[in-house]
Amino acid sequence: MPSKDLSSIGVPTLERTHLERASEHIELAIDDAMASLPKAEHLSAHDRRGIIARYTAVLEGNFIYWMTATYLSVSSAEAQEIIKDNLLEEVRDNHPGMLRRFAVAAGGNSTDVDRMAIQQDLQAVRAFVARLATLQLILMMAFFEGFIQRFMPYLADLAARQGSRETEYTDVHSVVDIAHTQGLLTAFATELELQKDPVSSPTLYEGVEVLRSLIKTIIRP
Repeated sequence: MPSKDLSSIGVPTLERTHLERASEHIELAIDDAMASLPKAEHLSAHDRRGIIARYTAVLEGNFIYWMTATYLSVSSAEAQEIIKDNLLEEVRDNHPGMLRRFAVAAGGNSTDVDRMAIQQDLQAVRAFVARLATLQLILMMAFFEGFIQRFMPYLADLAARQGSRETEYTDVHSVVDIAHTQGLLTAFATELELQKDPVSSPTLYEGVEVLRSLIKTIIRP
């Protein structure tokens, strides 16, 4: 998702500026989330299990749903194709099944306590997704894909410290989500061209910010 690649998309100057700013905002948001992670070696087995369980509770039942909402929100054929390919990969390769195996192997099955810990922030994200705000939703999912990719080595380390040897989920998502993030930024640029009214930069990141709050709760409830 580096800024130097964005010029290849070929959007007008104003839109390229929005795209560059969006890319930078997402990178900074991911950096901030990663910097907030507690050192794995300082966590108890209970704390490690909790992070894995809360992450699983959010991703397993919501990621495909949120990406589907993003698909429904876009208008351009190019954006639809990009997001459709992402969804096909998620479904065809059974990514929820990968995550389930990962969580079980690490003893990270979600409990009612785990689900209640994320409930308020999760519902806030769901309420935002229900608005189907195209640009904001695309950026939220680009942030999510980028965070997941960066988070995978940490998550794999937590699981290994729990005695797990199951690495398919973290191995796959540490690679594929790089392309997914860039694809979503391309979809953002395409949808930006269709906007008839001026785009306000501050409002573009509503989805990113509400998802950041949920991620903070996954990490530190």
